[in-house]
Amino acid sequence: MKTLCIDYGLKRVGLAVSDPGGAMAFALDTLPGPDQGGRDALFAALARVIAEQCAEEIVVGYPEPAEGRYSLSARRAANFAASLARRTALPVKLMDETLSSEEALERLRQAGVKPGRVKELLDRQAAALILETYLAAPASARAVAATFGSTP
Repeated sequence: MKTLCIDYGLKRVGLAVSDPGGAMAFALDTLPGPDQGGRDALFAALARVIAEQCAEEIVVGYPEPAEGRYSLSARRAANFAASLARRTALPVKLMDETLSSEEALERLRQAGVKPGRVKELLDRQAAALILETYLAAPASARAVAATFGSTP
């Protein structure tokens, strides 16, 4: 099953996609977030990506609540996922993204990416890490409780 992963942010939205077999994750692109290009433009761009990639499900990075407290980022990610689910027939799932940006930054540094390019690549690399975590989870864990839209 081909999965599209979204690392949602107000300024930038990172994208990653799996292979059709759902075994590997690939960093794909970065889109302007709603603060940069507007919500309607973001959803239109995502609709194009979903169609181009023939995605069968969508995973949205979600910062798990620390000590039972939902952060503003967590609420924004959940609201975005719910809005996206209303605009597509695909299942939209939430996946923990804790420390994905930090790990993505470290991977980019280890790969020798020049500091000037890090900002450009960071969000899509974080999306790839979130997707790797999702793909590595057992199938039963993939059917997370926080699924929007149609069921898998």
